[in-house]
Amino acid sequence: MAVYTQVSAEALGTFLRDFDCGALVSAKGIAEGVENTNYLVDTTTGRFILTLYEKRVDSGDLPFFLALLDHLAARGNPVPPAIKNRAGVAIHTLEGRPACLIQFLPGVSISHPTAGQARAAGAAMAAMHAGLADFPLTRPNTMGVDSWQPLFDRCGRSLDEIAPGLYDDLGFALDSVVRQWPGDSLDRCAIHADLFPDNVLMRGESVSGVIDFYFACTDIRVFDLAIMDTAWSFDPTGTYFDAGISAALMAGYADRFPLTADETSHFPTLAAGACIRFALSRAWDWLNTPADALVTRKDPLAYVRRLSHYAPELAKRPSAG
Repeated sequence: MAVYTQVSAEALGTFLRDFDCGALVSAKGIAEGVENTNYLVDTTTGRFILTLYEKRVDSGDLPFFLALLDHLAARGNPVPPAIKNRAGVAIHTLEGRPACLIQFLPGVSISHPTAGQARAAGAAMAAMHAGLADFPLTRPNTMGVDSWQPLFDRCGRSLDEIAPGLYDDLGFALDSVVRQWPGDSLDRCAIHADLFPDNVLMRGESVSGVIDFYFACTDIRVFDLAIMDTAWSFDPTGTYFDAGISAALMAGYADRFPLTADETSHFPTLAAGACIRFALSRAWDWLNTPADALVTRKDPLAYVRRLSHYAPELAKRPSAG
C-alpha cells in the first residue's frame, strides 16, 4: 500500500455520500507497499479502506480481482470484498483514478512471525486455493516467468547503480531459472501471488484477514507457496533463513495440499523464480519511484540474497568469483 494520489477531505466526503457507510470522520494515507494509493477511512458507522488504483493496476483487471474476492468470501475465507454503493456499483472514479471502498478487516500484520502464525498462514493459503478450485475466471500472470526478461531489459545497466555487477549476476540467474521452469505438469489455479506477511492479518496465532489481491492471477498453484516461503522465511535483509518458520508454513499448507513428487522437485526452481521476480520488480521501483511519493521503497538486494538458499549455484556467476 502507498499514497501516490492525494484525496481531499471534500472529495472523499462527496464520494462517501453514495454509500450507506456514514459520514467522513477522518482519513489517513497508508505508506506501506508500492502498488496503489490507500487510505484508512473512518466514518460515523465504521472503518474502511479506500483504494485508488495506480498505473501498474489495469482497470480492466478490477472485475477479476473483485469477483475473486466475492468468490472467496462466499466460501468463508477471511478476505475483504469491495463495498457497493446504493446503485450496486463497486468500481468508481475518484481524483481521476479507478477507486474502490473496501471492507476493513481487524487484525495486525506481523513482521516477525512465530511458527504457529506461519502454520496458520500456510493453512489459510491452502484454504484459499481450495476455495478457488471452482473459480471460473482466469487472468494471465503479468509478473510471471514470461515477464522477467522484458523487465530485466527495461532495468538494463541501471541495475549496477544498485550494486556493482548486479546486471550480470541477475541476468545469469534469470537465464538459468527460465531454462528450468516447469511446464504444464503442475496443477494451476487462481493464486494470490503476493502473500507477504504484511498481506496477512493475525489475531494471536489465527488468521483474521488475507488482503491485497492485486497481483492475483492464474498460475502454478505451488508457485504461490514458493512466493510465500521466500517472503516469510527470511529476515528483512534476506540473509538469514529460518528453517522453523519455513517448515511450519509448509506443514500448514500440506495439511490440505500435500506436495507431489513433481512439486517437491520443482520447488527450488519456483522459489528461485520468486526471488528473481521480486528482485526485478523492486529494482524497477527503486530506480523509478517518484521522489515525492509517500511510499516505502524495498531493497531489491534482499531478494538477490535469498537465491543462495534455494539455488546456490545461481547466486553469483561462476566467473564473478
